[in-house]
Amino acid sequence: MSQEAGHGHYYVPAPSTYPMTGAIALLFMGFGAAFSVNRLPIGYGLLTIGFAILFYMCFVWFRTVARESESGKFSAQVGQSFRWGMTWFIFSEVMFFAAFFGALYYMRIYSVPWLADLEHKVLWPDFTGDWPTAGPGIREKFMPMGPWGLPAINTLILLTSGVTVTWAHWALKLNKRGQLKLGLFLTFALGFLFVGLQAYEYGHAYSDLNLKLTTGAYGASFYMLTGFHGFHVTLGSIMLLVIWFRVMAGHFTPENHFGFEGVAWYWHFVDVVWLGLFIFVYWLV
Repeated sequence: MSQEAGHGHYYVPAPSTYPMTGAIALLFMGFGAAFSVNRLPIGYGLLTIGFAILFYMCFVWFRTVARESESGKFSAQVGQSFRWGMTWFIFSEVMFFAAFFGALYYMRIYSVPWLADLEHKVLWPDFTGDWPTAGPGIREKFMPMGPWGLPAINTLILLTSGVTVTWAHWALKLNKRGQLKLGLFLTFALGFLFVGLQAYEYGHAYSDLNLKLTTGAYGASFYMLTGFHGFHVTLGSIMLLVIWFRVMAGHFTPENHFGFEGVAWYWHFVDVVWLGLFIFVYWLV
């Protein structure tokens, strides 16, 4: 069923091979990851093939959806579906990070003090239960990551990117294409800069602070929270880059631009999560 948006019908695309293509990519990536972990040379080749197929699938699928949007096939009802879909997606991401923040809270407030009480002194007599800690039984020394320096700089970078994407959004609403292009460019550039600085921070943590993923409770929570957030920043930056290419191609109008708006929602979510990370992971050590 493919009706024009002007008649108020809900556009349903024709059957697609893209989901099957994505499944094939994940099959290659799964076997590639398994072989790579076991140090079999074929694994790296399979991973490369899998990522190449996945990149191809994303490119042609996104291109198809963009063409459908620009051709006027999406009615207001389809747009409402997109908004609900993005809303529930971001909600699921909120719950994802809430689980990790909850685990950090439980460790700091309950499990670590519990392991240091009198009942457990026989097992770990030298364990005090102070945070940050790797946990009882782990003797390797490490230094926690402080809030100032790179973490503070990255906080400023993400807050600035939130301002630039909002500037770009208002420029789009006012049909100021030059400001829109510049604001979007600054936003994804700041996002990639954030990821680069976080990679440098990880190198510093490993080499200078002896802070690793294997450093017990603190190391695991630090890298899981900041690592997943870094992945989301990377994904968001790629999404912004795609939207920028669409803007350069003349896509989006002040009246019809949910593709831009949905990515902006996601980027603001990434900003808010980082503020929580900065406070509870870096500052309140």
